[in-house]
Amino acid sequence: VQLQASGGGLVQAGGSLRLSCAASGAASGHLFSNYAMGWFRQAPGKEREFVGSITPSGNRTPYPDSVKGRFTISRDNAKRTVSLDMSSLKPEDTAVYYCAADRQSIELRDVDYWGQGTLVTVSS
Repeated sequence: VQLQASGGGLVQAGGSLRLSCAASGAASGHLFSNYAMGWFRQAPGKEREFVGSITPSGNRTPYPDSVKGRFTISRDNAKRTVSLDMSSLKPEDTAVYYCAADRQSIELRDVDYWGQGTLVTVSS
């Protein structure tokens, strides 16, 4: 299974951006039916941070306080994609964003698959 993230770029503070992550590979259909999906980010010199996730059915989407109310995760199991809609962006949201898949943990505590990162830069 491969996870391909896209949608990063440069945006001004207060703006919005949408990231997408598509799964491909022979087992991707199984993955999307059974795995929690979500996003992490890592800013320069900082540890990787959980940004949010979504259950396989899409009925639960936990977020950390740092992004709650500004970020929204959704998934389309038929298209095997998960999206991260980011609004009211702040310079401190600048980071490389990674999508991830976890079979065991809704909060993605034991990630099975990682996508490559996509850079989000928020200018002040």
